[in-house]
Amino acid sequence: MDLTALTVREGTPGEDGLIAQHFYALWQDLGVPDSDLQPDSLTICLEFIDQARRSLRYQSFVAEIEGAIVGSVSGQIFSGLYPAVLAPHHRQYGYIWGVYVEPAHRRQGIATQLTQRMVAYLTSLGCTKVVLNAAPGARSLYETLGFCDSNLMELTLTA
Repeated sequence: MDLTALTVREGTPGEDGLIAQHFYALWQDLGVPDSDLQPDSLTICLEFIDQARRSLRYQSFVAEIEGAIVGSVSGQIFSGLYPAVLAPHHRQYGYIWGVYVEPAHRRQGIATQLTQRMVAYLTSLGCTKVVLNAAPGARSLYETLGFCDSNLMELTLTA
């Protein structure tokens, strides 16, 4: 693909439905069966986006080729796993989620460009660190962009 035909721009509230569809497709691509996704997952996603836009400076970016949106990313201020007792200048994390590119357009640098735009946005908000949860197949992409393993530890409680 000729990347000169690619435009990465801010998503609009009118495109939230497409962002929610991309997020749903992301889980399907990761092998999660529809029966394990909430039946109202699109509504849940739209409500989350609305709340995050109002209180966490949510922003999306979309990748567009000849007027068709082929990818998207979402991000906002990370609301945290515990009370926010640290001053923002010490710890203000940004969170990236929902990096998605349509299958026909993958492995062409689109996810990289989307992620870079989101990192720039979160940097503009004064974030001191950006975090994301990487799918196993995308780890190398994020490592190339400077992301590294953290001290997050997990204990699986279900089989």
